[in-house]
Amino acid sequence: MAIQLYNTLARKKETFVPLKEGKVKMYVCGPTVYNYIHIGNARPAIVFDMVRKYLEYRGYDVEFVSNFTDVDDKIIKAAQEMQEEVPVLAERFIEAYFEDTGALGVKKADYHPRVTETMPEIIAFIEALIRKGYAYEADGDVYFETKAFKEYGKLSSQSVHDLQLGARIEIGEKKNDPLDFVLWKQAKEGEISWDSPWGQGRPGWHIECSAMVKKYLGDTIDIHAGGQDLAFPHHENEIAQSEALNEASMAKYWLHNGYIQINNEKMSKSLGNFVLVHDIIQQHQPEVVRFFMLQSHYRSPLNFSEELLASAKNSLERIHTTTNNLKHRLQESADFGEVNDWVEKIQQYKEAFIEEMDDDFNSANGISVLFDLVKKANHYLEEKHSSKQVLEAFLGTIREIGDVLDIPVESGEEILDEEIERLIEERKQARKERNFARADEIRDSLKEQGIILEDTPQGTRWKRE
Repeated sequence: MAIQLYNTLARKKETFVPLKEGKVKMYVCGPTVYNYIHIGNARPAIVFDMVRKYLEYRGYDVEFVSNFTDVDDKIIKAAQEMQEEVPVLAERFIEAYFEDTGALGVKKADYHPRVTETMPEIIAFIEALIRKGYAYEADGDVYFETKAFKEYGKLSSQSVHDLQLGARIEIGEKKNDPLDFVLWKQAKEGEISWDSPWGQGRPGWHIECSAMVKKYLGDTIDIHAGGQDLAFPHHENEIAQSEALNEASMAKYWLHNGYIQINNEKMSKSLGNFVLVHDIIQQHQPEVVRFFMLQSHYRSPLNFSEELLASAKNSLERIHTTTNNLKHRLQESADFGEVNDWVEKIQQYKEAFIEEMDDDFNSANGISVLFDLVKKANHYLEEKHSSKQVLEAFLGTIREIGDVLDIPVESGEEILDEEIERLIEERKQARKERNFARADEIRDSLKEQGIILEDTPQGTRWKRE
């Protein structure tokens, strides 16, 4: 089955056919680096990392680019408030971004271009737009003339007329039409700036990505992706700039992930529910956050709460318990039972996972297949006899699915038999000393790790859950 993906531009699912067989050029809009990333920034980082890794799993060579906006109004304001230079502040939060997303299992892009390093290409891009009649200068500012691009609004499915009804010219703007957007901003006194044919200034937001895509991936790419909030105006404006200049489609497929809410409310600083990834991963295992994100389809809205995160943690621990039990059984297992039938059944789960992921990268259904496989493995573990080949097939397939999604299906802290026996002896002594709190603590701790204690007249016995 070929991969199907939902193309925002076409507003429907389409069969994925790359521009060049076996190769994928993919661009994902990165963050504006003036603070630690919030949970909303983390979602596109995780889901499009998942898309990239799945495409690689399916045999594609993916060239992946994700940018940093390292000069911007917000960065300039933050630098002034913190009494730092803009490049120093931006560098600090770029490092923080890599640290936080790395903890979430996000692989670095092949290229992470920065606005400040792409200035010659941005200026050349704007000059070419002016020459072609798509942009104009107005007292040191440069604007894109939206009406000159006849297909403006095609990504967001809005007409220029409808867009104009809600548009207006802000005080101080010199543009000809409310829909025209800035390509180059004249520098204010004391601001960081660059030389240009229009005087000292810096780029507008939208032109940055157009210039970076062209520089690193070419005029037309396979996949352009980002958050749903970027579809308009950012991606709409990218299309207008790039296609006006290059006279070619900017991207064949446009992918957008859904919004995140916090406790069923829109995330905002005014509501006090602005959640930073830097803080979350101090309190929760980063792999749990990634697993939580991938439990929902990337285009669906996602509600974030402590309760839902705790539920994801429990779900992940159930997988860990099963893989630990499979490894434990492998140490003592001989070859018994019907091998071929079981191996064939396990292979069907792998095929079901691929089928779900081929359907618009449906990680939610892919994880459901993983849980069905884990459930089947638990049933097999209940049998009196087991085969090493079957156990290895279960373990190998669970690991393979985990690797594709980059979620850890094995606990790095598997408790050993010797440690269990030591803790049982400690619990026995605690009960003798009537330290029931410590005895219960040991029992509960072992239960969390999938070890069930049974107190019998012959002593305490244990088994793996």
